[in-house]
Amino acid sequence: MALEDIRNERLAKLAHLRKEGIEAYPAHSARTHSAALFLEQHTALEASGESATLAGRVMSIREHGGSVFLDLFDGTARVQGYLQKDGVGEESFALFASTVDVGDFIECAGTAFTTKRGQPSLLVLAWRMLAKSLRPIPDEWFGIKDEEERYRKRYLDILLSKELADRFRRRSAFWNTIRSFLLERGYIEVETPVFETATGGADARPFVTHHNALDIEVYLRISAGELWQKRLMVAGLPKVFEIGRIFRNEGMSAEHAQDYTQVEFYEAYKDYEQGMAMIIELYRKIADEVYGTRQFTIRDHQVDFDAQWQRYDFCALIQKEYGIDPLDTTAEEVRSVLEDRNIAFDTKGFNLERGVDTLWKQIRKGVSGPGFLVGVPVYLESLAKKSEKDPRVVERFQVLIAGSEVGKGFSELNDPLDQAQRFAHQQALRDAGDDEAQMNDASYVEAMEYGMPPTFGFGVSERLFDFLEGVSIREGQIFPLLRPKE
Repeated sequence: MALEDIRNERLAKLAHLRKEGIEAYPAHSARTHSAALFLEQHTALEASGESATLAGRVMSIREHGGSVFLDLFDGTARVQGYLQKDGVGEESFALFASTVDVGDFIECAGTAFTTKRGQPSLLVLAWRMLAKSLRPIPDEWFGIKDEEERYRKRYLDILLSKELADRFRRRSAFWNTIRSFLLERGYIEVETPVFETATGGADARPFVTHHNALDIEVYLRISAGELWQKRLMVAGLPKVFEIGRIFRNEGMSAEHAQDYTQVEFYEAYKDYEQGMAMIIELYRKIADEVYGTRQFTIRDHQVDFDAQWQRYDFCALIQKEYGIDPLDTTAEEVRSVLEDRNIAFDTKGFNLERGVDTLWKQIRKGVSGPGFLVGVPVYLESLAKKSEKDPRVVERFQVLIAGSEVGKGFSELNDPLDQAQRFAHQQALRDAGDDEAQMNDASYVEAMEYGMPPTFGFGVSERLFDFLEGVSIREGQIFPLLRPKE
Protein backbone atom coordinates (compact mmCIF):
# COMPACT_ATOMS: atom_id res chain seq x y z
CA MET A 1 0.00 0.00 0.00
CA ALA A 2 1.30 3.49 -0.86
CA LEU A 3 2.34 5.75 2.01
CA GLU A 4 -0.42 8.26 1.29
CA ASP A 5 -3.04 5.49 1.34
CA ILE A 6 -1.74 4.24 4.69
CA ARG A 7 -1.83 7.77 6.08
CA ASN A 8 -5.41 8.29 4.88
CA GLU A 9 -6.41 5.00 6.46
CA ARG A 10 -4.91 6.05 9.79
CA LEU A 11 -6.57 9.46 9.57
CA ALA A 12 -9.86 7.60 9.23
CA LYS A 13 -9.04 5.61 12.38
CA LEU A 14 -8.24 8.87 14.17
CA ALA A 15 -11.61 10.25 13.08
CA HIS A 16 -13.28 7.07 14.38
CA LEU A 17 -11.67 7.51 17.81
CA ARG A 18 -12.84 11.11 17.99
CA LYS A 19 -16.34 10.12 16.89
CA GLU A 20 -16.37 7.76 19.87
CA GLY A 21 -15.47 10.71 22.11
CA ILE A 22 -11.93 9.47 22.71
CA GLU A 23 -9.02 11.94 22.93
CA ALA A 24 -6.31 10.47 20.73
CA TYR A 25 -3.56 12.76 22.09
CA PRO A 26 -4.15 13.16 25.85
CA ALA A 27 -1.68 15.13 27.94
CA HIS A 28 -1.55 12.75 30.88
CA SER A 29 -0.58 9.12 31.24
CA ALA A 30 -1.43 7.03 34.29
CA ARG A 31 1.68 4.84 33.89
CA THR A 32 2.80 3.26 37.17
CA HIS A 33 5.83 1.30 35.96
CA SER A 34 8.40 1.70 33.26
CA ALA A 35 8.77 -1.42 31.14
CA ALA A 36 12.15 -2.13 32.71
CA LEU A 37 10.79 -1.77 36.25
CA PHE A 38 7.81 -3.96 35.42
CA LEU A 39 10.10 -6.76 34.21
CA GLU A 40 12.38 -6.31 37.22
CA GLN A 41 9.43 -6.63 39.63
CA HIS A 42 7.46 -9.10 37.53
CA THR A 43 7.74 -12.09 39.88
CA ALA A 44 6.57 -10.07 42.88
CA LEU A 45 3.77 -8.40 40.91
CA GLU A 46 2.53 -11.74 39.62
CA ALA A 47 2.57 -13.25 43.10
CA SER A 48 0.68 -10.33 44.65
CA GLY A 49 -1.80 -9.82 41.82
CA GLU A 50 -1.10 -6.08 42.07
CA SER A 51 -2.20 -4.09 39.04
CA ALA A 52 0.26 -2.18 36.87
CA THR A 53 -0.14 0.37 34.11
CA LEU A 54 2.40 0.47 31.31
CA ALA A 55 2.73 2.91 28.42
CA GLY A 56 4.77 2.95 25.24
CA ARG A 57 4.88 2.51 21.49
CA VAL A 58 3.26 -0.54 19.91
CA MET A 59 6.07 -2.33 18.06
CA SER A 60 4.16 -5.37 16.88
CA ILE A 61 0.62 -6.79 16.90
CA ARG A 62 -0.19 -10.48 16.56
CA GLU A 63 -3.89 -11.41 16.35
CA HIS A 64 -5.22 -14.81 17.39
CA GLY A 65 -8.99 -14.87 16.94
CA GLY A 66 -10.47 -13.33 20.05
CA SER A 67 -7.10 -12.32 21.49
CA VAL A 68 -4.11 -10.13 20.60
CA PHE A 69 -0.46 -10.18 21.57
CA LEU A 70 1.41 -6.89 21.31
CA ASP A 71 4.90 -5.63 22.12
CA LEU A 72 5.06 -2.35 24.00
CA PHE A 73 8.31 -0.32 24.04
CA ASP A 74 8.87 2.74 26.22
CA GLY A 75 12.59 3.34 25.72
CA THR A 76 13.61 1.33 28.79
CA ALA A 77 12.57 -2.17 27.67
CA ARG A 78 9.99 -4.09 25.67
CA VAL A 79 7.07 -5.86 27.34
CA GLN A 80 4.58 -8.29 25.83
CA GLY A 81 0.93 -7.48 26.42
CA TYR A 82 -2.00 -9.88 25.99
CA LEU A 83 -5.57 -8.71 25.29
CA GLN A 84 -8.68 -10.89 25.30
CA LYS A 85 -12.28 -9.97 24.59
CA ASP A 86 -13.23 -11.38 27.97
CA GLY A 87 -10.55 -9.29 29.67
CA VAL A 88 -11.07 -5.81 28.19
CA GLY A 89 -14.66 -6.25 27.06
CA GLU A 90 -16.01 -6.84 23.59
CA GLU A 91 -16.52 -3.16 22.77
CA SER A 92 -13.03 -2.11 23.90
CA PHE A 93 -11.49 -5.08 22.10
CA ALA A 94 -13.27 -4.17 18.86
CA LEU A 95 -12.12 -0.56 19.19
CA PHE A 96 -8.55 -1.74 19.67
CA ALA A 97 -8.74 -3.99 16.61
CA SER A 98 -10.20 -1.25 14.43
CA THR A 99 -8.03 1.71 15.48
CA VAL A 100 -4.64 0.60 16.88
CA ASP A 101 -1.65 0.25 14.56
CA VAL A 102 2.02 -0.55 14.99
CA GLY A 103 3.64 2.77 15.88
CA ASP A 104 0.82 4.06 18.10
CA PHE A 105 1.51 5.01 21.72
CA ILE A 106 -0.97 3.37 24.07
CA GLU A 107 -1.45 2.78 27.77
CA CYS A 108 -2.26 -0.69 29.11
CA ALA A 109 -3.49 -1.48 32.61
CA GLY A 110 -3.56 -5.02 33.93
CA THR A 111 -1.72 -7.68 35.94
CA ALA A 112 1.53 -9.53 35.55
CA PHE A 113 1.47 -13.10 34.27
CA THR A 114 3.81 -15.58 32.64
CA THR A 115 2.95 -17.27 29.34
CA LYS A 116 3.17 -21.01 28.78
CA ARG A 117 6.48 -20.36 27.05
CA GLY A 118 7.79 -18.66 30.16
CA GLN A 119 7.68 -15.05 28.90
CA PRO A 120 6.92 -12.36 31.51
CA SER A 121 3.89 -10.48 30.19
CA LEU A 122 1.05 -8.12 31.08
CA LEU A 123 -2.53 -9.37 31.00
CA VAL A 124 -4.27 -6.27 29.69
CA LEU A 125 -7.59 -5.41 31.34
CA ALA A 126 -7.93 -1.88 29.93
CA TRP A 127 -6.20 0.19 27.29
CA ARG A 128 -6.16 3.81 26.18
CA MET A 129 -4.73 5.69 23.19
CA LEU A 130 -1.91 8.13 24.03
CA ALA A 131 -0.82 9.21 20.56
CA LYS A 132 -2.15 7.96 17.24
CA SER A 133 0.64 7.57 14.64
CA LEU A 134 -0.26 8.71 11.13
CA ARG A 135 2.78 7.27 9.36
CA PRO A 136 3.99 3.66 9.54
CA ILE A 137 7.40 2.99 11.07
CA PRO A 138 9.73 0.89 8.88
CA ASP A 139 9.97 -2.83 9.44
CA GLU A 140 12.29 -3.51 12.38
CA TRP A 141 14.08 -6.33 10.62
CA PHE A 142 15.04 -4.32 7.56
CA GLY A 143 15.25 -0.84 9.12
CA ILE A 144 16.31 2.09 6.92
CA LYS A 145 19.05 1.12 4.49
CA ASP A 146 19.78 4.42 2.74
CA GLU A 147 22.44 6.31 4.74
CA GLU A 148 21.14 9.80 4.02
CA GLU A 149 17.60 8.73 4.86
CA ARG A 150 18.87 7.28 8.16
CA TYR A 151 20.46 10.62 9.04
CA ARG A 152 17.44 12.57 7.88
CA LYS A 153 15.06 10.42 9.93
CA ARG A 154 17.40 9.72 12.80
CA TYR A 155 14.45 9.38 15.18
CA LEU A 156 13.38 6.24 13.29
CA ASP A 157 16.95 5.01 12.97
CA ILE A 158 17.36 5.16 16.75
CA LEU A 159 13.95 3.63 17.37
CA LEU A 160 14.73 0.64 15.17
CA SER A 161 18.33 0.08 16.30
CA LYS A 162 19.12 -0.79 19.90
CA GLU A 163 22.81 -0.62 18.97
CA LEU A 164 22.42 2.99 17.86
CA ALA A 165 20.34 3.95 20.90
CA ASP A 166 23.01 2.41 23.13
CA ARG A 167 25.68 4.40 21.27
CA PHE A 168 24.02 7.65 22.20
CA ARG A 169 23.69 6.51 25.79
CA ARG A 170 27.45 5.89 25.71
CA ARG A 171 27.95 9.34 24.17
CA SER A 172 26.23 10.85 27.18
CA ALA A 173 28.35 8.71 29.52
CA PHE A 174 31.49 9.80 27.62
CA TRP A 175 30.91 13.51 28.24
CA ASN A 176 29.70 12.99 31.79
CA THR A 177 32.81 10.93 32.58
CA ILE A 178 34.99 13.83 31.42
CA ARG A 179 32.86 16.30 33.36
CA SER A 180 33.00 14.30 36.60
CA PHE A 181 36.75 13.70 36.15
CA LEU A 182 37.33 17.46 36.09
CA LEU A 183 34.79 18.37 38.78
CA GLU A 184 36.34 15.83 41.14
CA ARG A 185 39.66 17.65 40.70
CA GLY A 186 38.28 21.04 41.63
CA TYR A 187 37.66 22.48 38.16
CA ILE A 188 34.71 24.80 37.68
CA GLU A 189 32.54 24.61 34.56
CA VAL A 190 32.20 27.87 32.62
CA GLU A 191 30.46 29.15 29.52
CA THR A 192 32.30 31.45 27.13
CA PRO A 193 31.04 33.41 24.09
CA VAL A 194 30.00 31.61 20.92
CA PHE A 195 30.03 34.87 18.93
CA GLU A 196 33.46 36.49 18.65
CA THR A 197 34.86 39.56 16.92
CA ALA A 198 38.17 37.73 16.44
CA THR A 199 38.51 33.94 16.41
CA GLY A 200 41.28 32.21 18.30
CA GLY A 201 42.44 28.97 19.82
CA ALA A 202 42.92 27.04 16.58
CA ASP A 203 43.92 27.25 12.94
CA ALA A 204 40.58 26.98 11.16
CA ARG A 205 38.25 28.80 8.79
CA PRO A 206 35.34 30.34 10.74
CA PHE A 207 31.69 30.89 9.92
CA VAL A 208 30.82 34.58 9.56
CA THR A 209 27.45 36.13 10.37
CA HIS A 210 25.97 39.57 10.99
CA HIS A 211 24.92 40.78 14.43
CA ASN A 212 21.95 43.02 13.71
CA ALA A 213 21.68 44.72 17.12
CA LEU A 214 25.34 45.80 17.14
CA ASP A 215 25.54 46.07 13.33
CA ILE A 216 28.86 44.22 13.18
CA GLU A 217 30.25 41.10 11.53
CA VAL A 218 30.95 38.32 14.04
CA TYR A 219 32.43 34.83 13.88
CA LEU A 220 31.18 31.58 15.36
CA ARG A 221 33.91 30.32 17.65
CA ILE A 222 36.40 27.73 16.40
CA SER A 223 37.46 26.54 19.87
CA ALA A 224 35.68 25.95 23.16
CA GLY A 225 36.67 29.32 24.53
CA GLU A 226 40.44 28.87 24.69
CA LEU A 227 41.40 32.54 24.81
CA TRP A 228 38.44 33.31 27.09
CA GLN A 229 39.33 30.54 29.51
CA LYS A 230 42.92 31.75 29.64
CA ARG A 231 41.61 35.20 30.52
CA LEU A 232 40.11 33.44 33.54
CA MET A 233 43.64 32.39 34.50
CA VAL A 234 44.42 36.12 34.61
CA ALA A 235 41.25 36.56 36.68
CA GLY A 236 42.53 34.18 39.35
CA LEU A 237 40.32 31.16 38.62
CA PRO A 238 42.96 28.40 38.65
CA LYS A 239 40.96 25.50 37.16
CA VAL A 240 38.25 25.94 34.52
CA PHE A 241 36.67 23.90 31.75
CA GLU A 242 33.97 24.11 29.12
CA ILE A 243 32.14 21.42 27.16
CA GLY A 244 30.50 23.13 24.22
CA ARG A 245 29.77 23.32 20.54
CA ILE A 246 32.34 24.75 18.14
CA PHE A 247 32.07 25.61 14.46
CA ARG A 248 34.55 25.34 11.58
CA ASN A 249 33.64 26.23 8.01
CA GLU A 250 35.79 23.54 6.42
CA GLY A 251 35.52 20.29 4.51
CA MET A 252 33.57 17.23 5.59
CA SER A 253 35.15 13.82 6.05
CA ALA A 254 34.95 10.76 8.28
CA GLU A 255 36.79 12.77 10.96
CA HIS A 256 35.57 16.30 10.27
CA ALA A 257 32.24 18.05 10.71
CA GLN A 258 31.35 21.74 10.67
CA ASP A 259 29.81 21.76 14.14
CA TYR A 260 30.77 19.43 16.94
CA THR A 261 31.31 19.19 20.69
CA GLN A 262 34.66 19.77 22.34
CA VAL A 263 35.98 20.02 25.89
CA GLU A 264 38.77 22.40 26.80
CA PHE A 265 40.23 22.85 30.26
CA TYR A 266 42.98 24.96 31.83
CA GLU A 267 44.87 24.64 35.08
CA ALA A 268 47.27 27.19 36.54
CA TYR A 269 50.70 26.20 37.89
CA LYS A 270 50.92 23.02 35.79
CA ASP A 271 52.93 22.34 32.60
CA TYR A 272 52.52 19.97 29.68
CA GLU A 273 54.68 17.24 31.25
CA GLN A 274 52.33 17.08 34.23
CA GLY A 275 49.45 17.35 31.79
CA MET A 276 50.47 14.21 29.90
CA ALA A 277 50.16 12.10 33.04
CA MET A 278 46.71 13.59 33.65
CA ILE A 279 45.58 12.81 30.10
CA ILE A 280 46.65 9.17 30.35
CA GLU A 281 44.56 8.94 33.51
CA LEU A 282 41.58 10.64 31.81
CA TYR A 283 41.63 8.42 28.70
CA ARG A 284 41.91 5.28 30.78
CA LYS A 285 38.98 6.43 32.92
CA ILE A 286 36.86 7.00 29.80
CA ALA A 287 37.74 3.52 28.56
CA ASP A 288 36.88 1.95 31.91
CA GLU A 289 33.69 3.89 32.66
CA VAL A 290 32.14 3.93 29.18
CA TYR A 291 33.39 0.69 27.63
CA GLY A 292 34.69 -1.52 30.43
CA THR A 293 37.88 -2.24 28.47
CA ARG A 294 41.14 -0.54 27.57
CA GLN A 295 41.73 -2.50 24.37
CA PHE A 296 40.24 -1.28 21.08
CA THR A 297 40.46 -2.10 17.38
CA ILE A 298 40.17 1.18 15.48
CA ARG A 299 40.51 1.30 11.67
CA ASP A 300 42.84 -1.71 11.57
CA HIS A 301 44.92 -0.32 14.45
CA GLN A 302 45.19 -2.19 17.75
CA VAL A 303 45.09 0.39 20.55
CA ASP A 304 45.74 -0.52 24.19
CA PHE A 305 45.32 2.35 26.64
CA ASP A 306 46.81 0.16 29.34
CA ALA A 307 50.13 -0.09 27.49
CA GLN A 308 53.07 2.28 27.95
CA TRP A 309 52.23 5.49 26.06
CA GLN A 310 54.91 6.35 23.51
CA ARG A 311 56.47 9.70 22.61
CA TYR A 312 56.99 10.61 18.97
CA ASP A 313 59.29 13.45 17.94
CA PHE A 314 57.72 15.52 15.16
CA CYS A 315 60.95 16.69 13.51
CA ALA A 316 62.70 13.32 13.77
CA LEU A 317 59.79 11.53 12.09
CA ILE A 318 59.66 13.99 9.18
CA GLN A 319 63.43 13.97 8.74
CA LYS A 320 63.47 10.16 8.67
CA GLU A 321 60.61 9.92 6.14
CA TYR A 322 61.36 12.87 3.84
CA GLY A 323 65.01 13.77 4.43
CA ILE A 324 64.29 17.37 5.46
CA ASP A 325 64.52 19.03 8.87
CA PRO A 326 61.39 21.07 9.69
CA LEU A 327 63.58 23.33 11.83
CA ASP A 328 65.85 24.15 8.90
CA THR A 329 63.84 24.10 5.68
CA THR A 330 61.93 26.39 3.35
CA ALA A 331 58.47 26.45 1.80
CA GLU A 332 60.03 25.79 -1.61
CA GLU A 333 61.86 22.71 -0.37
CA VAL A 334 58.70 21.37 1.26
CA ARG A 335 56.68 22.00 -1.91
CA SER A 336 59.29 20.09 -3.90
CA VAL A 337 59.00 17.08 -1.57
CA LEU A 338 55.20 17.14 -1.82
CA GLU A 339 55.35 17.21 -5.60
CA ASP A 340 58.01 14.47 -5.79
CA ARG A 341 55.94 12.20 -3.54
CA ASN A 342 52.68 13.01 -5.39
CA ILE A 343 51.09 14.23 -2.16
CA ALA A 344 48.05 16.43 -2.78
CA PHE A 345 48.15 19.87 -1.17
CA ASP A 346 46.27 23.15 -1.30
CA THR A 347 48.18 25.60 -3.49
CA LYS A 348 46.05 28.55 -2.36
CA GLY A 349 47.89 30.42 0.38
CA PHE A 350 50.62 27.73 0.44
CA ASN A 351 53.34 28.38 2.99
CA LEU A 352 55.90 26.58 5.13
CA GLU A 353 53.37 25.95 7.89
CA ARG A 354 50.74 24.31 5.68
CA GLY A 355 53.34 22.34 3.74
CA VAL A 356 55.05 20.81 6.79
CA ASP A 357 51.66 20.02 8.33
CA THR A 358 50.67 18.18 5.13
CA LEU A 359 53.86 16.08 5.31
CA TRP A 360 53.14 15.18 8.91
CA LYS A 361 49.58 14.09 8.13
CA GLN A 362 50.96 11.45 5.77
CA ILE A 363 53.16 10.01 8.51
CA ARG A 364 50.57 9.95 11.27
CA LYS A 365 48.36 7.52 9.34
CA GLY A 366 50.73 4.71 10.31
CA VAL A 367 50.98 5.56 14.01
CA SER A 368 48.73 3.36 16.16
CA GLY A 369 49.55 4.85 19.56
CA PRO A 370 48.50 5.60 22.12
CA GLY A 371 51.20 8.18 22.45
CA PHE A 372 52.16 11.83 22.40
CA LEU A 373 53.55 13.82 19.48
CA VAL A 374 56.08 16.33 20.82
CA GLY A 375 58.82 18.63 19.51
CA VAL A 376 56.64 20.68 17.14
CA PRO A 377 58.29 23.79 15.61
CA VAL A 378 57.31 27.19 17.03
CA TYR A 379 56.03 28.34 13.64
CA LEU A 380 53.31 25.64 13.76
CA GLU A 381 51.92 26.71 17.12
CA SER A 382 51.15 30.27 18.13
CA LEU A 383 49.76 29.58 21.61
CA ALA A 384 52.28 27.27 23.32
CA LYS A 385 55.42 28.16 25.27
CA LYS A 386 58.82 27.65 23.70
CA SER A 387 60.81 24.76 25.09
CA GLU A 388 63.49 25.72 27.57
CA LYS A 389 65.69 22.96 26.11
CA ASP A 390 65.25 24.04 22.48
CA PRO A 391 63.47 27.38 21.83
CA ARG A 392 62.86 26.36 18.21
CA VAL A 393 60.08 24.00 19.35
CA VAL A 394 57.12 24.39 21.70
CA GLU A 395 55.90 22.55 24.77
CA ARG A 396 52.94 21.02 23.01
CA PHE A 397 51.72 17.46 22.71
CA GLN A 398 49.07 15.82 20.60
CA VAL A 399 47.47 12.52 21.52
CA LEU A 400 47.98 10.02 18.69
CA ILE A 401 45.53 7.15 18.33
CA ALA A 402 44.85 4.95 15.29
CA GLY A 403 46.58 7.23 12.78
CA SER A 404 45.01 10.47 13.91
CA GLU A 405 45.33 13.32 16.41
CA VAL A 406 42.79 12.95 19.19
CA GLY A 407 43.53 15.68 21.72
CA LYS A 408 46.03 18.51 22.11
CA GLY A 409 47.73 20.01 25.18
CA PHE A 410 50.12 22.90 25.84
CA SER A 411 52.26 24.60 28.36
CA GLU A 412 50.33 27.75 27.53
CA LEU A 413 52.22 30.78 26.29
CA ASN A 414 51.96 33.48 28.94
CA ASP A 415 54.58 35.95 27.67
CA PRO A 416 52.51 38.81 26.16
CA LEU A 417 55.38 40.13 24.00
CA ASP A 418 56.06 36.71 22.49
CA GLN A 419 52.32 36.22 22.00
CA ALA A 420 51.97 39.56 20.21
CA GLN A 421 54.79 38.62 17.82
CA ARG A 422 53.26 35.25 17.00
CA PHE A 423 49.83 36.78 16.43
CA ALA A 424 51.42 39.30 14.08
CA HIS A 425 53.03 36.44 12.14
CA GLN A 426 49.70 34.61 11.93
CA GLN A 427 47.97 37.76 10.72
CA ALA A 428 50.60 38.15 8.00
CA LEU A 429 49.81 34.60 6.86
CA ARG A 430 46.09 35.48 6.74
CA ASP A 431 46.84 38.60 4.74
CA ALA A 432 48.82 36.44 2.31
CA GLY A 433 45.84 34.16 1.70
CA ASP A 434 45.95 31.56 4.48
CA ASP A 435 42.38 31.83 5.81
CA GLU A 436 43.06 29.18 8.47
CA ALA A 437 45.76 31.24 10.18
CA GLN A 438 44.82 32.79 13.50
CA MET A 439 43.61 36.36 13.90
CA ASN A 440 45.48 39.00 15.85
CA ASP A 441 43.55 39.26 19.12
CA ALA A 442 44.93 42.43 20.70
CA SER A 443 42.47 42.33 23.61
CA TYR A 444 43.78 38.90 24.64
CA VAL A 445 47.36 40.18 24.60
CA GLU A 446 46.23 43.14 26.70
CA ALA A 447 44.75 40.73 29.27
CA MET A 448 48.03 38.79 29.35
CA GLU A 449 49.92 41.99 30.10
CA TYR A 450 48.21 42.07 33.50
CA GLY A 451 49.97 38.78 34.24
CA MET A 452 48.99 35.17 33.53
CA PRO A 453 50.37 32.29 35.62
CA PRO A 454 52.08 29.23 34.13
CA THR A 455 49.18 27.17 32.79
CA PHE A 456 48.47 23.78 31.26
CA GLY A 457 45.67 23.62 28.71
CA PHE A 458 44.07 20.72 26.86
CA GLY A 459 41.28 20.13 24.38
CA VAL A 460 39.67 17.10 22.79
CA SER A 461 36.60 16.81 20.60
CA GLU A 462 33.96 14.17 20.05
CA ARG A 463 36.39 12.61 17.55
CA LEU A 464 37.75 10.60 20.50
CA PHE A 465 34.29 9.15 21.13
CA ASP A 466 33.87 8.32 17.44
CA PHE A 467 37.23 6.57 17.36
CA LEU A 468 36.37 4.45 20.38
CA GLU A 469 33.03 3.61 18.74
CA GLY A 470 34.72 2.82 15.44
CA VAL A 471 32.42 5.10 13.43
CA SER A 472 32.63 8.31 11.40
CA ILE A 473 31.89 11.63 13.06
CA ARG A 474 28.56 11.88 11.20
CA GLU A 475 27.54 8.43 12.42
CA GLY A 476 28.52 9.42 15.94
CA GLN A 477 26.36 12.55 15.93
CA ILE A 478 22.68 12.31 16.78
CA PHE A 479 21.51 14.72 14.07
CA PRO A 480 24.29 15.42 11.52
CA LEU A 481 23.85 18.38 9.20
CA LEU A 482 22.24 17.62 5.81
CA ARG A 483 21.20 19.65 2.81
CA PRO A 484 17.46 20.43 2.85
CA LYS A 485 15.37 18.00 0.84
CA GLU A 486 14.33 19.51 -2.46
